[in-house]
Amino acid sequence: MTQEPLKKTYWHRQQILIIFLSLISGSIFYLLLVRLGLIFPLGELPAVLCIPACPPESQMHTPPAGNQLLNYDKPLEQLVTGNNQQKISLLIEKSQHRLTLYDDQKPVKSYPVVFGTNPTGDKRGEGDRRTPEGILQIQDLYPHPQWSKFLWLNYPNVQSWRKHFQSKASGELGWYIPIGGEVGIHGVPAGADNMISYRQNWTWGCPSLKNQDVDELYQYVQKGTVVEILP
Repeated sequence: MTQEPLKKTYWHRQQILIIFLSLISGSIFYLLLVRLGLIFPLGELPAVLCIPACPPESQMHTPPAGNQLLNYDKPLEQLVTGNNQQKISLLIEKSQHRLTLYDDQKPVKSYPVVFGTNPTGDKRGEGDRRTPEGILQIQDLYPHPQWSKFLWLNYPNVQSWRKHFQSKASGELGWYIPIGGEVGIHGVPAGADNMISYRQNWTWGCPSLKNQDVDELYQYVQKGTVVEILP
């Protein structure tokens, strides 16, 4: 083989190596951005980038009439018919400080609830101390060493990412700010139920209940339970 073909072979191998290393480094960089909450997972790309033609999110629940707590003095076991957890859903009304459990779309029992220390408005990014709004789901649930139970919500979901990027595009949010995460419904530190009674918004954005209330809810919800949060 002459020197010229050897040079071409070497050059082609160098190009292939550069392309391969670029793909690897690009993939690692993308995964790092996902982990930092600066960009959405690739599988959600079509749903997120439907902006501005995204279909509006429709309300799922009809709130209970009035502003009182529904059946708060009665145990859930007396109110829920049957044992079909798939029919259970939750509605949180931030303006009413009320969380209501629904059985087959019918309101059954309400609980007092508080929110992040910046309670007005929808969550847009990490550190804004707001509670997200919209339709979410419980993606996991487990006992918590400080707050009794934790019902982990699937924030951020597709709708969350859309609103996050809309806020960045409008200049409301800096491009360097991540979307945040680890939002869930939980209790309070032991002996701190009064924070709920006095409507003291104390969390970083999570809805918070009295420990006895989150303990009761824990028995009736499951992974996939819908949680709708209204302003």
